[in-house]
Amino acid sequence: IQQVFKQLFYMINAVALNNLLLRKDVCSWSTGMQLRFNISQLEEWLRGKNLQQSGAVQTLEPLIQAAQLLQLKKKTSEDAEAICSLCTSLTTQQIVKILNLYTPVNEFEERVTVAFIRNIQKHLQERNDPPQLLLDFKHTFPVLFPFNPSAITMDSIHLPASLNLDFLNKV
Repeated sequence: IQQVFKQLFYMINAVALNNLLLRKDVCSWSTGMQLRFNISQLEEWLRGKNLQQSGAVQTLEPLIQAAQLLQLKKKTSEDAEAICSLCTSLTTQQIVKILNLYTPVNEFEERVTVAFIRNIQKHLQERNDPPQLLLDFKHTFPVLFPFNPSAITMDSIHLPASLNLDFLNKV
């Protein structure tokens, strides 16, 4: 069950983050607030079902950081340093794309300046990020089956002749 929910939450993360990276109309402060609220509801549900050890929350980390990125101030050099230290699960390309797509919803917000984005790129140039922008939502985690040793010894197994397994030999 834990592995299923880890996979499901990864798919939620990938689809939501890819939509965020492709749609200018959703890159805003209010969307960041809504995402963070919805993610906290998912985390609370996992805690209620005792699934917090499944790794499902860790798969949501890029989406959590993207939501926080939308909510942070984006003006000063200190803001750029805070963004770089916070967004460790996002690639440089993803951070820059979200900042480029950021759209103010009201007159109190301002667009992210080109100088600020260049400052972010300068801070993140040491990273060795993969060049991909979008997450692969078809990625599947390996399924792990727990090993439960049997109490039956191999000596005590009797194979009926009706199975036609004469080619098997006891060793």
